Amino acid sequence: MDHLLAVENLTKIYARGEVLALDDMSFAVARGEFLVLIGLSGSGKSTLLRCINRLIEPTAGKVTFDGADVTQASPRELRRVRRRMAMIFQHFNLVKRSTVLTNVLSGKLGYMSPWTSAAHKFSRADIDKAMANLERVGIPEQAYKRANELSGGQQQRVGIARALMQEPDLLMADEPVSALDPATSHSVMQYLEVMNREDGVTVMASLHFLGLARRYGTRILALKDGQIVFEGLPSDIDEVRFREIYGEEAEEVEVL
Repeated sequence: MDHLLAVENLTKIYARGEVLALDDMSFAVARGEFLVLIGLSGSGKSTLLRCINRLIEPTAGKVTFDGADVTQASPRELRRVRRRMAMIFQHFNLVKRSTVLTNVLSGKLGYMSPWTSAAHKFSRADIDKAMANLERVGIPEQAYKRANELSGGQQQRVGIARALMQEPDLLMADEPVSALDPATSHSVMQYLEVMNREDGVTVMASLHFLGLARRYGTRILALKDGQIVFEGLPSDIDEVRFREIYGEEAEEVEVL
């Protein structure tokens, strides 16, 4: 199998050794997969995604992305790797007072020189591409509004359009729909599904709802206390496995 990403013995310890967030975790992600991470809050999902692109520095272990050792990459090498790893955040991570168009264009900053990046000098081609990506997520008419004028679902679409600007090989989505209602959640997830199926982008998404994980994932990793407690097909998670993953809080988690 052709793996895009390999995680080996990844460990993250916070607070002077008092919190073990990731405990010797190993797995691989094939090109074109839609891998879903599930688990309770605090299980390690967000830490894992951020250690992969080194927004958080791992304590130990190795991350290999398309043959490149991310964990040992220099700042310059890491910048090149991150161009190919887009990220969508739970709370959108937009510059609220900037326009929607400017937020989308920021997806190109990793491809620009530091001076051009700081000055936000974008080419006509980049602007046209940003507008095309806003068209793709269905909100071109919002381009010149400030980001904080949009609804939560619209703001997450801006985040997706920004990710599209990178033309990534890997898209990591950290709880991308937890702040959205069910109908809007499916709408956002469908855009990620299109990127995966039509554009060939490998997707890793952390989700709280098992129903969404079953609907969109091609494979599931379940985390508990920083360890992988289940790895397999969405259809393999029955009620018994579900309760093993979520424990006493299983009743509070949406199953369907």
